[in-house]
Amino acid sequence: MKIRSCISRLALALTLGLLCSCQKSEPAAQTTTPATATAATPTPASAPVAAAKPAAIDATAPVAIVTKSGVEMIYLPGGEFQMGSSQGNPDEAPPHKVKLTAFAMDVFPVTHELFTKAQLPNPSHWQDNPKKPVERVRWRDAKQYCNERSLLEGLTPCYNEKTPEWVCDYAANGYRLPTEAEWEYAARAGSEADYDFGDSGKLRQFGWFADNSEAKTHVVGQKKPNRWGLHDMYGNVSHWCEDVYSPTYYQGSPAEDPTGPPSPGRDVKRVLRGGSWKSSADMCRASFRQGQRTGDTDACFYTDFCGFRCVRRLAPGEFANLRAPAK
Repeated sequence: MKIRSCISRLALALTLGLLCSCQKSEPAAQTTTPATATAATPTPASAPVAAAKPAAIDATAPVAIVTKSGVEMIYLPGGEFQMGSSQGNPDEAPPHKVKLTAFAMDVFPVTHELFTKAQLPNPSHWQDNPKKPVERVRWRDAKQYCNERSLLEGLTPCYNEKTPEWVCDYAANGYRLPTEAEWEYAARAGSEADYDFGDSGKLRQFGWFADNSEAKTHVVGQKKPNRWGLHDMYGNVSHWCEDVYSPTYYQGSPAEDPTGPPSPGRDVKRVLRGGSWKSSADMCRASFRQGQRTGDTDACFYTDFCGFRCVRRLAPGEFANLRAPAK
């Protein structure tokens, strides 16, 4: 009886071993959960199939990229949004639908470190930390930086420096200032509220403005980014835009890729967006508009809240090479 019992147990063990072996040899079925793009964190790519092939990129969601010169940017897919406000100042009205082509925007305002890398003289008031944003920057100085950065990366500059107002070629693949519509689209990050994070009570978490800046600029990236991963969109320094400022422009602006009204040729004001270290919370709203003389002909331009960040349009083939590594 003991022998038969041992034989039975041995047979059972062999049978179970064979079953386990068969189950392990069959690959488990894979279930794919579609990635949901959170505004603060770009959608991660799936693991590459082979080392020679770059990961696929979802071009319908914000994607973190790094330029050839090491600058962090966010690729923003094209889309439609409601620009302006019926609850703000008269120049913010009427609210209207705008459709934009995809573009990439700097994660941070241009810093002292980046500005001097382009071998340009730094006009800033506060130069105590290379990670602070440049300020006291004339509109043309910002455009010159865009051209120099384009040349550093082998791109075609957008601005024609031989023309009086450095006319922008939007078809070029180099860097430029954002249009007013591009800036607001990026700041809103899919929201129609005054701030993409909600009400002004949370502004201290996202930006440096009059209530918390101690009357000076601060190192970029210390506050929370907006839902699309862009830092310092609210406060710290205001951002030059490409557009000529007109308080009535929204009454007849194009519905697709607007670039602002034509230049009057004299006493030109350009758009500033985002508020700054000296702004009220109201001036940091996504739809708040401000016109500022460029300072291009002013030898004493002491406007120490004027900064900027760059944008450019990417060709589809550039994604694979510029994709930022996963953090």
